[in-house]
Amino acid sequence: MIVCVCNNISEGKIHRAVDAGMTTMTELRKELGIGTSCGKCHTCAKHVLRECLHNNTTRNAAQPMVFHAMVA
Repeated sequence: MIVCVCNNISEGKIHRAVDAGMTTMTELRKELGIGTSCGKCHTCAKHVLRECLHNNTTRNAAQPMVFHAMVA
């Protein structure tokens, strides 16, 4: 889904940006240009950003720690 029509920024681009380490709207605005034209996408983009961050946190928290025995 296209989130920012003015700058052709999709939900996928936001997901990739979050996966690359972006965590704020300021970073998305600076790197992707989201919300820099008409601004109507800001609310939707913020929702997508929060959803991505939540999913990443949940995914990372659900990862069990695995220990392997060292063979000498």
